[in-house]
Amino acid sequence: MLYPLKHLRFRNSLYLLYYFVMAETSLFNQPGIQITIVLLLIIIIAGLVIVVLKFLSVYSQILRRKEYSEIQKKIENLSPEELNEYERREKELDFQQPENQLSGHVSATDEKGVIRNINSVEEFRFFPTKRRTSSFLNYVSPELTRLILWFLGTAIFWLLIGTSFGLYAGIKYVAPDVEHTSWLSFGRLRPAHTNAVFWGWASLAMVGLSYYVVTRVSNIENYNIKQGYVSLILMNTAVLAGTISLLSGINNGGGEYREYIWPIMITFGIGVAISTHNLFKPVAKRIVKEIYISNWYIISGFMFIVVVILVGYIPVWQNGVGETITQGYYMHQAIGMWFMMINLGLMYYFLPQQLNKPIYSYSLGALAFWTHILFYTLIGTHHFIFSAIPWRLQTTAIIASMGMLIPVAAGTTNFLLTFNGAWYQLKTSYTLPFYFMAIIFYVTGSFQGTVEAFRYTNLLWHFTDFTVSHSHLTMYGIITFMIWGFSYTLIPRLTGKEPPKLLVGVHFWLALIGLLMYVIALMIGGTQTGLMWIKKKPFIDGVINMFPFWLWRAIGGTFMWISHLIFAYNFYRMVRIKENLRIPRTPAEILATKRQLGNTEFKS
Repeated sequence: MLYPLKHLRFRNSLYLLYYFVMAETSLFNQPGIQITIVLLLIIIIAGLVIVVLKFLSVYSQILRRKEYSEIQKKIENLSPEELNEYERREKELDFQQPENQLSGHVSATDEKGVIRNINSVEEFRFFPTKRRTSSFLNYVSPELTRLILWFLGTAIFWLLIGTSFGLYAGIKYVAPDVEHTSWLSFGRLRPAHTNAVFWGWASLAMVGLSYYVVTRVSNIENYNIKQGYVSLILMNTAVLAGTISLLSGINNGGGEYREYIWPIMITFGIGVAISTHNLFKPVAKRIVKEIYISNWYIISGFMFIVVVILVGYIPVWQNGVGETITQGYYMHQAIGMWFMMINLGLMYYFLPQQLNKPIYSYSLGALAFWTHILFYTLIGTHHFIFSAIPWRLQTTAIIASMGMLIPVAAGTTNFLLTFNGAWYQLKTSYTLPFYFMAIIFYVTGSFQGTVEAFRYTNLLWHFTDFTVSHSHLTMYGIITFMIWGFSYTLIPRLTGKEPPKLLVGVHFWLALIGLLMYVIALMIGGTQTGLMWIKKKPFIDGVINMFPFWLWRAIGGTFMWISHLIFAYNFYRMVRIKENLRIPRTPAEILATKRQLGNTEFKS
């Protein structure tokens, strides 16, 4: 229905009056604020659970050392009679049956595998030390191994570059006059930071990890390695050219995450499209009939991002309001249908493998997959509530944002119930804490995104630093923590080398504590700024109010950046060239070596 202009003005005035009155009421009476506080408490409690488990592990070591000291004292004071008794018992235990006494001269066999490794114990099994929860058996070819490591290595390079830009931009909030170089101005640093970590760090890492998972899930290796390297070169070239162009002031004109000019982004899209073709081949020629849920997510993510890039850059509907609607679609589909889609697929593979148990429910995985596709493709315009776009689109986006609770709840339930019966592994594994916190961030960050779509909370938080907090809660807390967990799982399997476990722990805690400093400070400061704007306070008052929160942002960002340096060093320790041949001895290792040597036929 078309309304006269005066009716539209009257209706908009009523909306503004309503929300102004609502803002004057108690802030904590708003459901969106209450839910956000609960979500933050969930994150803090999850972190405390990890702290308690690690403390219990340390405490048990202290008790063992105390017990060991007491036993040493007891052994020192053994009487001669007790020593004789132990010597007699030792001789009894050392008795060995002649090998042919029972079988004669017939060779002994162990067809059932009952006697395997009965005489060798590598560790005291009742008290496991800090360990990884998977084997070092590499089932992929050396050629594919090198390709995956190149993807991960270049991704880590862009993690360091991109987050260095972000850290410096955060420092400029509290020291804006540190320098006045145009290339390092905030307006250029910020897009250089976001695009480097989006398309450089996260995207390259996900593609590399996908090359491994699709192989294992399809039970076949049928990659064109040359195409894989072409994809790697094109994606890195695009990120390098994009970073240089953004720092020099050449950009696409303000579209968030769409700042690369079209020739650069099309180059990136072609690189992804080549890997998409490469990933289809193992699925199409898979040995098993079924397509595991990981491949559903991964292949869909690769298909969607190509479509998203084309929609975002083809200059057909980018006029007026259409530009805003396109921007909302591009921004949210890049996050939800590329980063989130592929990482969830990787989680469905690596989490059950780490816990050595199947995923809790395949049906929940299918429910989460299809509802994710249904609702996530509709929520982009929830960033433009009270804008000029049609009211029905705004309402549709809010309803779809509520619908996102279904796939998030289904996926989170599936992951946490897979942990059921294996929670004790959090104490001894150095990879599972990354998985656990990523899952917690997945449910809290996604639910918080739904809350932010409510009309009151959108009015309160939009254009404030709260949205920066939310983006880091999701892209860093979910995506980056997942990639770290997957990397610490996979790379030792590819190279046979583990990282220093102490440094893995330092990496985890610096990243987690830094992120909590970052997001909590900006959530509080952003809420205060929004209240000031609603009350018509001068803009500069909000800037002055944010200074201490921006300081905490810089401190938390420094913690996070240091953790990235440690992660890069851990990667070096896992891939450095060092002659350390692992001789296959067990049947599993011999068969894995045979399979690896057999996966060397590739099409040129």
